[in-house]
Amino acid sequence: MHDNCLFCKIINKEIPSEIIYEDEIVFVFLDINPTTNGDTLVIPKKHYLDLFETPAYVITHMNKVMKKLYKVYQEKLNCQGLTISTNKDYGQEIKHFHIHFIPRYENDEVKHSSNKDILKDIKEIKEMLTK
Repeated sequence: MHDNCLFCKIINKEIPSEIIYEDEIVFVFLDINPTTNGDTLVIPKKHYLDLFETPAYVITHMNKVMKKLYKVYQEKLNCQGLTISTNKDYGQEIKHFHIHFIPRYENDEVKHSSNKDILKDIKEIKEMLTK
């Protein structure tokens, strides 16, 4: 546990949360600032900084849990899809690896947009990445 980590405090139940699932490896709870109904955070119980620090067996287990959760969310919340995301460095507000598990609904108006004016041509990006 990291003393100042919000998620470690939630795992240790020092801060209340709406727990959806818990086992020896993962802790799953509802996001208090949801994007959609059922917006959920899936986190390892052990403190890892990000995806690249988290062992493969933990990520595999998290994936198995999310597959089971998705079936439940489809049945109970009638979601039509799912967005799964995580952040590294820029955009990662809490420095404890977590996966955003966001049920999607028709007309939920969740938009993933970008500033098209600053984007390079995809051929230029490919060349940069494969040189």
